[in-house]
Amino acid sequence: MAGMVIIGAGHAAGQAAASLRQEKYEGPITIIGDEPHIPYQRPPLSKQYLSGEQGLDRVYLRPQKFYDDKDITLKLGVSATAIDPAARTVSLDNGESVDYDKLIISTGSRPRKLNIEGSELGGIHYLRTIADVDAIRAEMSAGKNLVITGGGYIGLEVASVGIEQGMQVRVLEMEARILQRVTTPQMSEYYHNLHTSRGVHIHTGTGVTGFAGDGQVSKVLCGDAGEFDADLVVVGIGIIPNVELAQAAGLECDNGIVVDDHCRTSDPNIYAAGDCTNHPNPLLNRRLRLESVPNAMEQARVCASNMLGGDKVYASIPWFWSDQYELKLQMVGFSADGNESVLRGDMAQNTFAVFYLHDGEVVAADAVNSPKEFMVCKQLVGKKVDPALLADADADLKELLKA
Repeated sequence: MAGMVIIGAGHAAGQAAASLRQEKYEGPITIIGDEPHIPYQRPPLSKQYLSGEQGLDRVYLRPQKFYDDKDITLKLGVSATAIDPAARTVSLDNGESVDYDKLIISTGSRPRKLNIEGSELGGIHYLRTIADVDAIRAEMSAGKNLVITGGGYIGLEVASVGIEQGMQVRVLEMEARILQRVTTPQMSEYYHNLHTSRGVHIHTGTGVTGFAGDGQVSKVLCGDAGEFDADLVVVGIGIIPNVELAQAAGLECDNGIVVDDHCRTSDPNIYAAGDCTNHPNPLLNRRLRLESVPNAMEQARVCASNMLGGDKVYASIPWFWSDQYELKLQMVGFSADGNESVLRGDMAQNTFAVFYLHDGEVVAADAVNSPKEFMVCKQLVGKKVDPALLADADADLKELLKA
């Protein structure tokens, strides 16, 4: 019996395998992962794992015993090299071939790399895997110069850890503001002020042109903007979906592996989940490719159900989070969809929520240290709400749900 095969060993893979067993599937399940680790969470890598607050046991999605007890085969430290949809086989780089009845591709994404002068020097790191973070941690220590290329969430999370470890931290962002691609000018300014108040030096409108050093990076070159001392560089300039396997197998790809609302690819026996997918969202009336843990987990559940003959549609409002210093930012929806914003709480006290409305309808929110507002907003999305009630910190948001 061929069974169910999952390529990739991240959030989506771990959840899909668990969901298949929860759905009473008793046949073989095989997870293929190119890292030596059992499925693990990525968000803690740039936060609690990087800081040393969490060990590997806290990073793993589930313990090894779970896979043993559920009879889930883990083929780790091997890469899938080809998918043959006609034969329903997956070829591995160790010479093995694995048969499948149904297949999930959850290959995730990889960091976008810099290909500039000196980019091969030691001390220049990307952050995506446990091995990446182990290498970064080994070079972090108080007093060292940490330069971060890219002012997105990953870069800022690393900056907060660096500051807390006593490093000299500098963030270089080529756009006019940090977080420009993902949030509003108001939130960019808030995080800019937060980081500079903690000692981070932020340079916007600053592109990296090269690196200098004798085997090991010692300077980051920024053209007319000058050069900066660096003992350690972390590059966070975005990610690229891993679609090469799918493309080579003849599956439709367009900024990700194209799936339908059931998470099926253009081959009815192959599904896909996570960062690597381009999927329709009926609640937002458009296609998306999301770099989001909740998206990966929910798509995995949808895949598992439909692989077993279910009729489950993926329809979720996207949500995300970011931990920086002692602050937790929770986001639901996309702030860019709004044409009006409403502030609730006090930004100066680091406890607030900004709600975004479009023609009076709630479409998104950014909540800092405001979990109640975040949870209520997840249920308010799509509803018309009086902005004055949203802004009134004394008003009970739960009453809005009843209304």
